Amino acid sequence: MSTVDAIAELCAKLKQAEAVIVGAGAGLSASAGFSYKGERFRQYFGDFAEKYHFDDMYSGGFYPYDTLEEYWAYWSRYIWINRYMDAPKPVYQELLELLRDKEYFVLTTNVDHQFQIAGFDKQRLFYTQGDYGLFQCSKPCHRKTYDNKEIIRRMFEQQKNMLVPRDLIPRCPVCGRPMSMNLRADQTFVEDQGWHLAAERYELFLQRHQNRRLLFLELGTGYNTPGIIKYPFWQMTQQESGAFYICVNNTEAFAPKEIYGRSLCIDRDIGEVLGRALTWNMQAYTGIKSEEGADHESG
Repeated sequence: MSTVDAIAELCAKLKQAEAVIVGAGAGLSASAGFSYKGERFRQYFGDFAEKYHFDDMYSGGFYPYDTLEEYWAYWSRYIWINRYMDAPKPVYQELLELLRDKEYFVLTTNVDHQFQIAGFDKQRLFYTQGDYGLFQCSKPCHRKTYDNKEIIRRMFEQQKNMLVPRDLIPRCPVCGRPMSMNLRADQTFVEDQGWHLAAERYELFLQRHQNRRLLFLELGTGYNTPGIIKYPFWQMTQQESGAFYICVNNTEAFAPKEIYGRSLCIDRDIGEVLGRALTWNMQAYTGIKSEEGADHESG
């Protein structure tokens, strides 16, 4: 199938769907311009790269820094540019525009919060793996998270020579241990009340739309954690007779043979696909309005 035909089918399935469940992975943010290496990495972490000889943000995140002052100098930059700054490209906004008049829910393994920044309804989002914008106790001694924007901003602005001031190091208000990011890296991850409420809303959304025309739209999800989005989407597409599955992924667009007849795989950049889908919809809308005008004039 040509890219043009694939875009046309994607738009048709979106129009037909009574509900859309979006599954989003790292590929979506990569398409939006969140590169973790290259020029963007050198712009913000050139000093760390020169000192420690790593060449991407992920590697720097795992480096065993000697002090918490240096550790938070690195991570405050990392969090600020990847959580609180807008994405370089409007890919999330384009997705929202495509979903504007639809019943939708978003399930994502991304932790950069770009859905809410783009204007998605926070009641329709489930961040399964955490959020760069939240702290938790590193032990953890209790199951609560804390917004970190203000302290991250201060660490980002006040650090010097790759060190943050010692009095800015975040510590647990209960036990005094250092705080950590609310990220599912190991068994210490805190599933707080907000996490459980989002999980419940997702389950209720699926229950409410059973036996309807469902579209499972998977964007940029790889095989690091396929049990969260990819495999459940395949299974639910197979089980729900009215369901259809679309995968857009620049390198890993695939569907199993069990749902070949009810799936569409587009091996292209997500931003390109969403942008062309918006253009397609606009052209279709313009065509309809032109026909309506002609009918009115002839009447």
